[in-house]
Amino acid sequence: MRLGICSRSKDVVEPKIKPQWYVKCSGMGNQALDAAIDSENRKLEIIPRQYTAEWLKYLPWLENIRDWCISRQLWWGHRVPAWYVVYEMIRGRILEYLMIDGWLQGMRKRLEHRLDTEDLKAFYPTSLLETGHDILFFWVSRMVMLGMALGGDVPFTKVYLHPMIRDAHGCKMSKSLGNVIDPLDVINGVELEDLQKKLLEGNLDAKEVAVSEEVLKKDFPKGIKECGTDALRFALVSYTAQHDKINLDIKRVEGYKSWCNKLWNVARFSLSILGNDYVPPLTVNPHVFPFSCQWILSVLNKAISKTVLSLESYELSDAATAVHAWWQYQLCDVFVEAIKPYFSSNAPKFASERGCARDTLWLCLDNGLRLLHPFMPFVTEELWQRLPSSGDHKRETSIMICEYPSITECWTNEKAESEMNLTESIVQSLRSLTKESHERRSAIVICRTISDWKIICSHQREIETLAHLSSLTVVIDEDGFPTPTNSDGYVMSTVNKNISGFLNVPRVKADPESIRQKMERLTL
Repeated sequence: MRLGICSRSKDVVEPKIKPQWYVKCSGMGNQALDAAIDSENRKLEIIPRQYTAEWLKYLPWLENIRDWCISRQLWWGHRVPAWYVVYEMIRGRILEYLMIDGWLQGMRKRLEHRLDTEDLKAFYPTSLLETGHDILFFWVSRMVMLGMALGGDVPFTKVYLHPMIRDAHGCKMSKSLGNVIDPLDVINGVELEDLQKKLLEGNLDAKEVAVSEEVLKKDFPKGIKECGTDALRFALVSYTAQHDKINLDIKRVEGYKSWCNKLWNVARFSLSILGNDYVPPLTVNPHVFPFSCQWILSVLNKAISKTVLSLESYELSDAATAVHAWWQYQLCDVFVEAIKPYFSSNAPKFASERGCARDTLWLCLDNGLRLLHPFMPFVTEELWQRLPSSGDHKRETSIMICEYPSITECWTNEKAESEMNLTESIVQSLRSLTKESHERRSAIVICRTISDWKIICSHQREIETLAHLSSLTVVIDEDGFPTPTNSDGYVMSTVNKNISGFLNVPRVKADPESIRQKMERLTL
């Protein structure tokens, strides 16, 4: 026979029949079921919506539900919060019975009073429960059943179910497989040797330890780099698009760590541009700002709108993507680069542009950090605290208690966005013609419509800056301008059906010796 051994005391576990406490569930189950599927009076919303079908799947079980034994689900020694009275109709025990009965009546009145307090009305029901989808029915349903029975209403109005985290190969994390990833190891970093040592802390046998060591060696040959809390948090949020499970790849977390570093660097660069004496304005008029400033505020508006709408609909991955795209591809890659010529010298002709660029940069940092804060709380708090503030404007002590960004109507500028889209298309087309190089080259853009020609001419400086050009010539095709050819040292790229770009790429003279060596290798 097999003896049950207590994992704590190592004593033999001897079965003993004892009284148990049960909750009568007939009726409670149907109430909980209807709370999520009653189309006319739905009290509970399950997110993502496809899990409502999981709730409905257990209809037969709820309709024939057994009484719920609650005393068997508590750890040993925990007292069940319940009382009972034994009525003994003996002359000498009547007084004691009356005292007990009176005590119970008092307890009932005090309980009823507590159930009617202002605190309970304020905090029950709550708004949202967040949990794993694997316990939707086995735990969430019981919370709903008890909440409706004892509190008179559902305990929460929405249930957000997050995916289950698996390893990079899609396998469930298991100690016997050696693929369990400790979040602290991702945050702080860990050597391979230390990862393997942790296997000895469990109850694996020697064979399982050997297999697990090989798994760790294959997946993390150099251990796990220090990624930090923000990078791990952002990675997990971005993974939530996978509603069922998360195949966690540490390389993706490491990628977000690099992005945290870029965020830090662009903020530090921006603060150097603002300077120590900069005072943010209380209000701005973006209509008098340079083109790039008008554009970045307009796309910031769209990023705010997309992020807020995604958060309200619990599409966390979409919200994270919207914030990341604005920071990475619009603020860092375009706007910061576009305004650098204003600050490369103290030329008087750029005095007005420098002031507008500083104000715009401050608005972008302030709103952008607040927009990003729920996803990366630590780095955004640190950077936000370094931002200059207006002496006339009361500032919160922490970014955590600041208002979340909202749309500013006067920032929206569809014309600026449309023109920047064309500008970026030309820049990408020209940059695709050569490898990354610090050498600036001349370029020619030939337009077939007067409207495109006007737009490109008005944004010639931005194109030269973003495409790293020494000069840019913009012409109309019907002017009879000779089309540049390879013999002239130009290579062509088609931007669209109306625009072509030509980049001057000097030919590299062939080295006869290198050609001879290559021919010898090919003939071997």
